[in-house]
Amino acid sequence: MPPKVGGKSKQIQAAKSAAGNQKGARKKWSKGKSKEKLANLVLLDKETFNKVNKELPGQKVITIANVSDKYKVNGSLARRIIRDFAAKGQIKKVIYSHRSGIFTKV
Repeated sequence: MPPKVGGKSKQIQAAKSAAGNQKGARKKWSKGKSKEKLANLVLLDKETFNKVNKELPGQKVITIANVSDKYKVNGSLARRIIRDFAAKGQIKKVIYSHRSGIFTKV
């Protein structure tokens, strides 16, 4: 069959589909809860690096979550920062498991 020519049939189909969608769909009263995505840093910039070097060795409790939240870096970067500070001897290990660890000032 050859394709239909004419603008009226397209307009009629569009109107029918729009009307059908309105009648068939039910009103949703709640949109559901959605958590905001964090835009944390993946690499350290100069400003954040200086802030971490100055403040981190003086903190009483140092965890991956604390570092990530305070300095707005992602979890893998927070683990790397903690590992570097522990290797330098600026912070010491209290408890460490394969998942997370707790560190403190020296």
